[in-house]
Amino acid sequence: MEGQDDGVAEQSQQHELQSILSCSDRDFLIRNNDDQVKVDNLKGKKVGLYFSASWCGPCQQFTPNLVEVYNELSAKGDFEIVFVSADQDEEAFKGYFSKMPWLAIPFSDSNMRDQLDELFKVMGIPYLVILDENGKVTTEDGVEFIRDYGVDAYPFTQERIKEIKEEEEKVKREQPLKFILASRSRDFVISANGNKVSIRAVIKYCGANSLVSISELKGKTIGLYFAESSYKKCVKFTPKLVEVYETLKAKGEKFEVVMIPFDDDEESFNQCFEKMPWLSLPYDDKSCVKLARYFEIPTIPVLAIIGPDGRTLQSDVVEAIEEHGTETYPFTPEKFSELEEKDKAKRDAQTLESILVSGDLDFVIGKDGDKVPISDLVGKNILLYFSAHWCPPCRAFTPKLVETYHQIKAKDDAFELIFISSDRDQTSFDEYYSEMPWLALPFEDERKEYLDRIFKVQGIPTLVAIGPTGRTVTTEARKLVMYHGADAYPFTEARLKEIEEAEDEEMANDPTEGDKEDNAEEGTKTKEGYVCDGDVCHKA
Repeated sequence: MEGQDDGVAEQSQQHELQSILSCSDRDFLIRNNDDQVKVDNLKGKKVGLYFSASWCGPCQQFTPNLVEVYNELSAKGDFEIVFVSADQDEEAFKGYFSKMPWLAIPFSDSNMRDQLDELFKVMGIPYLVILDENGKVTTEDGVEFIRDYGVDAYPFTQERIKEIKEEEEKVKREQPLKFILASRSRDFVISANGNKVSIRAVIKYCGANSLVSISELKGKTIGLYFAESSYKKCVKFTPKLVEVYETLKAKGEKFEVVMIPFDDDEESFNQCFEKMPWLSLPYDDKSCVKLARYFEIPTIPVLAIIGPDGRTLQSDVVEAIEEHGTETYPFTPEKFSELEEKDKAKRDAQTLESILVSGDLDFVIGKDGDKVPISDLVGKNILLYFSAHWCPPCRAFTPKLVETYHQIKAKDDAFELIFISSDRDQTSFDEYYSEMPWLALPFEDERKEYLDRIFKVQGIPTLVAIGPTGRTVTTEARKLVMYHGADAYPFTEARLKEIEEAEDEEMANDPTEGDKEDNAEEGTKTKEGYVCDGDVCHKA
């Protein structure tokens, strides 16, 4: 979520709480037990306005962090949060609000919630605006402050964040490895057998009860493995990393791995970690959040590489290891340039069969469940639709795509669309696919992970266009469908240029046309018009 430049709110933004949080027939906020709290009780307090919704995955992930910080600060008595819901029904609002220990605008007051959205220019959620004791906006980046620094960010001013960053920079300059692996209360990492391995005196575990002094880390390469033991993608990648790790160790390469765990359950973490050959930070260690911020971790798994000089060599080599295995070592820019040349040659030689055929998996399925050979689709324009039933933005976009699909098929039969599901169970897949007129990859098909990787799918819905030669035309076809519908077909640069030229000519002939389009676009902005991408659901 983008706020003001550099995250600094304009100093002129000052608000009187009574006027922005109450109205003529309501002078109170509510708690999740329906108790009413007068807005006047917030006078003299710092207030966070939390824009969020139960349907938003990033919100669900962030809210527990905010609850933890709120509970830690509650003893101070000078900080309060007000929930501004973007839910679409009261039942969803109540269920989500029941998990929150703070106040809320009543769900029934939709006018006030809409006014706050407009007042604070909310374009994505979760979104947290912090007001000081006088109602002045101190930051619009409260989500980032909480996510990155937790309770240390209090009182959530730019000055406080600057202090934290200066402290971190000082530690990084003086002791980079200690900054990466240690915390104020811990100077050790742990081995799979439960031993504590001191960072100050010893920093590497090389086998059963074997410790090596920190001085011997010089000249070694360290992989920081950000993972959750039971998370599906981590479960799939970890064996590959174990294979690479053990192969490199067997060759005598100077390579170590330290896991940065994000497990929710300690027992699950312990059970999985005891099978791993490397070190780890302790379960639920606060440094995990610090490191996720430092390395700007967008998702997991991530394997960040620290070079022999303590500097970051690569921010993430998971995809490279999945694709190239031990060839990625020693993870230098020169090595990655070599790999990029290989990848480029592979992209240039890409065909539909090279991306959709894997061993015996040489088909997709039709609406009747019959297998459709990939060979039958060669030479056609293909759209790959990455989507899921549980994703509200996907369900909002699918009807538009269905309409566009029928329009394109009516004028060109050499066109097809394939659904690539991120659904969590077969029932959800079947229900969602029943709304679609096109082909699909079978549920939980192993080709999905490869397609996610080669097209760098970071959020859904995503729509990828493949041309008749099998090469990628664009990975941004969703936007083209949203803006131009079937007119964007076949989604090539040449076609887009034709559309732009036609629009320019139309504008020249009728200057008011642009205003009409702007007004029409504004009229379609609804609560459903969100795209969830990474840590935010933003308005499409």
